[in-house]
Amino acid sequence: MPPLEISAEVVIPDSELALSFVRASGPGGQNVNKVASAVQLRFALHANTTLDEGVKMRLRALAGRRLTDDGAILIIARNHRTQEHNRREALERLSDLINRALPAPKVRRATKPTRAARERRLEGKSRNRQTKQLRKSVRWDD
Repeated sequence: MPPLEISAEVVIPDSELALSFVRASGPGGQNVNKVASAVQLRFALHANTTLDEGVKMRLRALAGRRLTDDGAILIIARNHRTQEHNRREALERLSDLINRALPAPKVRRATKPTRAARERRLEGKSRNRQTKQLRKSVRWDD
């Protein structure tokens, strides 16, 4: 199996990926009971040397329920009838997951509202107050 090329600078060596084939449910007719066409792709995140620690942390968060107790990402592909298609789909799903974890999120910098924005907010509040004042029942004893 060739190494998984994520982008120009990130390549996952095949020694860090473990593929196993199991029987799948779904399309395939009687063949589904005889052939192990579903693919389980296990990517040992803790043993990875090509990704930096920030990407690994984002990858753990993105993996969700696919993250096992021992820190590996487990992807199961069983949508196709052949091992080759399922293997390709599992590798594509891992590649997409890593691509989503590669860019660092933008840091949000707190800003103050402008004077005009504060004035618009207060104007809207006073307009709502006047509207609600007009909805009150009229008292005739005043």
